[in-house]
Amino acid sequence: MPSVSVSRRWRDRALMAGLVALVGVGLAGLASVTGWEESLTQIARLHPGQIAVLLALSLLNYLLRGLRWHLLARRLGLPTRLMQDLRHYIGGFALSVTPGRLGEFVRMRWIRRETGWPVALSAPLALMDRATDLAVMGLLLALSLALAAGGLTGALPVTAFAFATAVVATRPRLLAALVTLGYRVFGRLPRLFGRARQAARALSRFHHAPTLAFALTLGFAGWLAEGYAFHLLLGFLGAEIGLWKAVAIFIFATLAGGLTGAPGGMGGAEAAMLTLLTLEGVALEIALPATAVIRLTTLWFSIALGLLVFPLAERAAAGPAR
Repeated sequence: MPSVSVSRRWRDRALMAGLVALVGVGLAGLASVTGWEESLTQIARLHPGQIAVLLALSLLNYLLRGLRWHLLARRLGLPTRLMQDLRHYIGGFALSVTPGRLGEFVRMRWIRRETGWPVALSAPLALMDRATDLAVMGLLLALSLALAAGGLTGALPVTAFAFATAVVATRPRLLAALVTLGYRVFGRLPRLFGRARQAARALSRFHHAPTLAFALTLGFAGWLAEGYAFHLLLGFLGAEIGLWKAVAIFIFATLAGGLTGAPGGMGGAEAAMLTLLTLEGVALEIALPATAVIRLTTLWFSIALGLLVFPLAERAAAGPAR
């Protein structure tokens, strides 16, 4: 059994390394087409203060969503404190780009070790967190499309998909019925489907209007902060396309990357962002560094924060369950 787990770990690492290399080669190839000098010149235009603003807006997003995690954890009945929940939430970012979204599982593991709650009981927290993200991103994308000056109509199907998924994920009976249907179709893994059905029914704990409203507000503000950071970045590089169009491109690319199933949306998010920017008339020598920088100050910044917090979370979870 240990050998299987070790081989799986190496396989996942190899897959992740290959994915990172693929994205890197793709961006490097595009940079060579436009000329390295132009891309590097655009990046050199950014001052440390501007980078700090972009990172601060990303940090605001993570803190607001971490506060939402705490709110949902309290509603679920978990006996955790604010700093404890923030430690779990941000520490989980260390595994954001691992196959199978291991960041979600490690959060559940920390909760089990620190509180004694089994994963089956705490799993609805992760599911609700993902669902509210989909809901607010769908709402933000729809609002951006409505306020943007034309274009981006191709984002409407992604908006509809985000809303539909969020609705299914937050309706306990509907989700439980889909889990049951899945079991009848595949007829395997009864324990896994049983736990999934139990987690789906536990979502009824979150059907509390003030909690849902506050959770959606926190998520909306958080993702808007990162969309605004993308707008500022384009302005720093001399490509003014308007606030709401920039927000729409950022949110659409993030959702599109997630739909590919790749860890962290890698590859899909960058491709969507580059395509939409060039369609909006942004020169490739600006679109390319803009895409690279925003991914560094959002996805990779969150991973860096996660790596800093991860050892603290592991140390805290190593003690006896409280």
